[in-house]
Amino acid sequence: MLKTALRNLLAHKARQIMTLLAVCLGVAFVSGTLVFADSTAEAHRAAASKSFADIAVTVTAKTPPPGAAAHQQTSALDDALARKLAAVPGVAAVRPSADGSAALNAADGTPLRVDPGANPAAGYVPGKDGKDSRYPLAEGRAPRSSGELAVDRGTVAAGHFRLGDTITLATDGPVMTKRLVGIVTTEDTRVTAGGTLALFDQATAQKLFASPGHYTGIDLSAAPGTDQFALSRRVTGVLPADRAEATTGAAQAAQQALYVDTLTRGYEKLPLVFAGVSLFIGSFLIINTFTMLVSRRTREIALLRAIGATRRQVSRSVLLEALLVGLVASAAGFLLGLGIAAVLPGILSTDGNTLPQGPLVIGPRPVVAALGVGVGVTVLAAWLPSRRAAKVAPVEAMRTTDQPPSAKRSRIRGVAGLALLVLGAGVLVSLSGAKDASEKNLQSAMFGCALLVAALIVLAPLLAAPMIRLTGRLTGRFGITGHLAQQNALRDPRRTAATAATLLISTALVAGLAVIGNSTGQALDRQAAAGLGADYVIGSRTPTTGVDPAAVRRVADTSGVRIASAVTDSTLSTGGGVREISGVDPHTVHDVMKLDFVSGSAKDLGPGRIAVSSTLARGNDVTTGGHLNARLGRNQEFRKYTVVGVYKDNPVAHDALGARTEVAHDSYLPGSVQRILVRTDGGAVSKTTEDRLRTAVGNSPLLKVQDREQFVHEAAGTMGNLLTLMYGMLAIGIVIAALGITNTLAMSVAERTREIGALRALGMDRSGIRRMIRLEAVTVAAFGTLLGLAGGLFGAWAVGSLANGAMPQYSLALPWGTLLLVCLLSLTIGALAATIPAHRAAALSPLEAVAEV
Repeated sequence: MLKTALRNLLAHKARQIMTLLAVCLGVAFVSGTLVFADSTAEAHRAAASKSFADIAVTVTAKTPPPGAAAHQQTSALDDALARKLAAVPGVAAVRPSADGSAALNAADGTPLRVDPGANPAAGYVPGKDGKDSRYPLAEGRAPRSSGELAVDRGTVAAGHFRLGDTITLATDGPVMTKRLVGIVTTEDTRVTAGGTLALFDQATAQKLFASPGHYTGIDLSAAPGTDQFALSRRVTGVLPADRAEATTGAAQAAQQALYVDTLTRGYEKLPLVFAGVSLFIGSFLIINTFTMLVSRRTREIALLRAIGATRRQVSRSVLLEALLVGLVASAAGFLLGLGIAAVLPGILSTDGNTLPQGPLVIGPRPVVAALGVGVGVTVLAAWLPSRRAAKVAPVEAMRTTDQPPSAKRSRIRGVAGLALLVLGAGVLVSLSGAKDASEKNLQSAMFGCALLVAALIVLAPLLAAPMIRLTGRLTGRFGITGHLAQQNALRDPRRTAATAATLLISTALVAGLAVIGNSTGQALDRQAAAGLGADYVIGSRTPTTGVDPAAVRRVADTSGVRIASAVTDSTLSTGGGVREISGVDPHTVHDVMKLDFVSGSAKDLGPGRIAVSSTLARGNDVTTGGHLNARLGRNQEFRKYTVVGVYKDNPVAHDALGARTEVAHDSYLPGSVQRILVRTDGGAVSKTTEDRLRTAVGNSPLLKVQDREQFVHEAAGTMGNLLTLMYGMLAIGIVIAALGITNTLAMSVAERTREIGALRALGMDRSGIRRMIRLEAVTVAAFGTLLGLAGGLFGAWAVGSLANGAMPQYSLALPWGTLLLVCLLSLTIGALAATIPAHRAAALSPLEAVAEV
């Protein structure tokens, strides 16, 4: 049987090519993603190891406890402690540092990448040779005064700077300007991955990130032969126990490795989703291919059974053939995966977030995954065809090669499909009235959608005949070729359904995600627009910084501004969890926010008095005039707040409203301002007004100035990942569907050689044969597309209704353009996939075809 499997594989290798490609694609995604993740992690670790290579121990300050005395709130890391540490046995060198973050504007005034984790800033600490080994100088010199700055090469290129330029930057307060005097290189992965680096003289860095004469950390290098852990214990002995602590370089490297592992796991998610989709859809192509091969070889199987082969041997022969196909596909997919791993950094490096470069790391994990996935999926998909081959009786197989399914089997399929359809639709319909997007309901919705797709796949052979007859009215317009194409598609409904299954699944996924994404995006647009009464919103780009309170007055005094209302955002902890509260001015809040109060109003806001959203009120069972037990901001104790009003959910107002004076006093950044909501004279919005507002806040790279349209667009920007996923699934589904249609038609042409020869002998020309094959492919594609659209739209309606509870503005909005594009792409791919089979059919010689046995 091994020889038989090898002979069959070699004899029908052309028919296995499409199967190989489908499996190869899925394996490539899996192995390529894993190689990419391992390579990226190793590149991160290699770069990080250079950063910690000369560090044996780092001393940092402990966070003072709440209510600590004034001397405890001052950093213990000063020159006196640095001298004491230098005297510890085993310490070779001491390097104090003052580190933080700084955001920079490019030469044209636009902010460079702003992310606290990607904008390191530090003091340049020269050693005995006058150089800082962490930051080798490439051009210019080190900063020596408060008005000077050095940056890395990447920042120079991104910002289009030159030595001598004036750079605008900000740390956590007002903007500053510094003159660029030096350009350095660095191995810091935060910077090499697309961030920025700003270096000040040591005194300026201390003033910005610690306090004059104090530091944020002290790095110690060890004398030769000194153990890090022993040195750490000696260092700990001289530190003030309640104010500073020591960490070994090895421990810091371990923390960095943990961060890298978390980061690379995030990189894996989206490509692995594509891999799962491609393998799931590709499994239908494998099933269809092996089913057709078994059907083509029924006489051969019958002969094997007649000469003594058992059912188990026949089944094993088919599975062995699948195993060989899986091995070849795994090997090819792994090689293709290496190419994917090489290009993924360029694909995922967007918006200045460049991934570190390094050699490909090929470990055992991607190799085992490639073999397991490729072989496992292929063998599992071939299991049903192998059972079908084993069940064919020798006499029946010799009698005919075209056995229609028994009526009993069709009835079983119909009952099973209807049961799945009723169960899946029942689950989705029951959830449509829930209007609660809880995790439990979402899981139930996903389960209902899975049942619905399974039902469509099971029922597809039974639905093929009526739907293809319906679409036959269109193909019938092409005359006899269209009629023959329709009859060919109806000849074997199971084969037609299996071929269309790939398009059915991908179309259902894409249509459902497209509808949900479009509906949610429009709902977010309406929600943001409905809650915002201001013409401009000035806010921070990072959660740890705010707007300079002095800038509020400058904005208010800007020409064309009628109202500038400051908002302080903080947290409000209740029995139901942590919520967001906005501190506002009760006199101007209605001018800048569109608040729809169910009861009460905002005019009574004040100390101890808050207004809450409908969701917060419902969750804590409070009404206007009642009391809410809550903890505001950094307060340690809960207190009772009087509820002076309940308003409909508003994303601009957040979950609760309070008086800004009270919220700002108790926030984690006392006295801070997170947003300025601006109303202009007559609602004027222009580039000139925007430039004036940017000037009023000092062109700070930490702040963004958005008009209503920009603010609303950003609120709906969360759908970007969903759209990326949607189009990725569409591409994968279409590619595999094209392979499936090509494979099915190619094998179908081989089965109908004599029939095609007869048509040619009766007078049908080559163009007519090609048209017939193409129309058959389009018919199959249309069947799968229409069935997928129906399932996807129904699922989107049911799942989308859950969002209505959390988002009242949500309503079903069909993206007609996207849906039309999906249909056109499916039909086009169907026609293109028939090119090779149609050309092969047209090239058949009439006499040779008719004479074929």
